[in-house]
Amino acid sequence: MKIRHVSAVLAAISSLALGSVQAALVGDAGAGKTKSAACAACHNTDGNSVNPQWPKLAGQDKTYIYKQIIDFKSGARKDPTMTAMAAPLSEQDAADIAAFFASQKRAGGAADPAQVTVGQRLYRAGKADRGVAACTACHQPNGAGNPAAGFPGIGGQHATYVEKALKDFRGSARANDAKGMMRGVAANLTDTEIVAVAQYVQGLGD
Repeated sequence: MKIRHVSAVLAAISSLALGSVQAALVGDAGAGKTKSAACAACHNTDGNSVNPQWPKLAGQDKTYIYKQIIDFKSGARKDPTMTAMAAPLSEQDAADIAAFFASQKRAGGAADPAQVTVGQRLYRAGKADRGVAACTACHQPNGAGNPAAGFPGIGGQHATYVEKALKDFRGSARANDAKGMMRGVAANLTDTEIVAVAQYVQGLGD
C-alpha cells in the first residue's frame, strides 16, 4: 500500500474517533478568554507566544486544543508545567479555553532560507524509501491542518517548538498521537531533517 493511501485510511479512522469529542462539548470563547488568563504567561493573551519554546495556540483547531488539555490532565501527554496547569480544569473549562484560542489569529513566521529546500521537499514529498509520508497528507500544503480528522494546524508555528515536538514523538516523551502516526513519521527523520522541516513549517501560512 502506498504511503498516501495509508495516510488517507488513518485520517478516516481518526475522524471517526474524534467525532464524539467534537459533539460532546461546545466551548464558549467569551468564557474562555477569562479562563485563559493563566495561560497568558507562556502563550500570550491572544495565544501567540513570544518564547519559541512554547507553541502558538492562536488559530489552532479547538478540538485539538481541547484534546491536548485533557491529555495533560489525564497523563496521556506529559509535561510538568502543563500537567499542573491542566489539573484543576474541568472539561468545560478546557472546551471554553480551546474555543477562545481557536478564535484568535495566528501570527506568521519566517523560515531560514538555508533550510527551505530540504524542508519543503520533506514536507511535500516525504521520504518514500524510509516510509515517511508527506506532511501535506495530514497538515495540508499551507499547514492549515485537518480539523475533521484531528490533525493540527502547524503553519507559522515556532520552529523551535516543532523541532521539540518531532523529537518528543521520535523518542519516548510523547505518545498521544492518533494511531502512532506522528511517532512513525518522526522515527525515520534525522536531526538535520527535523530542523529543516521545522523551519519550513515556521514559514508556512495562508
